This record gives sequence, C-alpha cells and structure tokens, in this order.
Amino acid sequence: MDFSEVMEGTGKVIDVIGVAVIVIGVLAALAVYAARLPSAVDRLRLYQSGRKSIGRAILLGLEFLIAGDIIRTVATTPSFQSVGILGMIIVIRAFLSMTLEFETEGRWPWAVRPGAQAGEGE
Repeated sequence: MDFSEVMEGTGKVIDVIGVAVIVIGVLAALAVYAARLPSAVDRLRLYQSGRKSIGRAILLGLEFLIAGDIIRTVATTPSFQSVGILGMIIVIRAFLSMTLEFETEGRWPWAVRPGAQAGEGE
C-alpha cells in the first residue's frame, strides 16, 4: 500500500465515522424525545431540546465529513479541480454548520453568548 491508498482509506473511514455520528446522534435524540414525551409537562421545551440534540449530532458529523474530504483531497494527488471542488464542499458545509448553530443556539457562532461579556471564553 502506498501513501495515497492509505490516505484515501483514512478519509473514507473518517467519512463513515461522520455518517455514523449523525445517524446514532439523531436516533439517540429521537429515543430521548420519545421516552420523555408521555410525561412531558412543557412539550415546547422538550421539542426545542430534541431539535438542539439533533442539530448538535449533525454539526459533529459534518465536522468529520469535512475532515474526511480534506484528507482525501489534499493527501491524494491534489489538483486545481479537486481543490476547487473541496473548497465548494467546505463552503456549503460551513454554511450548513453556521445555520445549524443559529438554529440550535439561537445566535450566530461569532455572536457573544447572552449573559457573557465580549472576550470571555465559552
């Protein structure tokens, strides 16, 4: 096995991990939601909590998928075309990540968390 084959395989493994994170995270969030639904007093809060859990699973899975794409593209015969395609994929996934962050946290990633002061670590 040469370096390119190892990196291609590594990228694919990381992609599989990303998909598994999304699937397992969504299933776990739905299971928690379904288990708490019958006894939920505040169903709106339960719904919002479930959405946040699903959004977080998708965000984490997207990070793995981006990492897999980067490894496969940069480590294996990079060309202007493959780097351009990678750039488009990263832009699309970054947009998805930002909108999911807004959906789950109620603020943009660069916005100061409510109750926190500017410059304060999260």
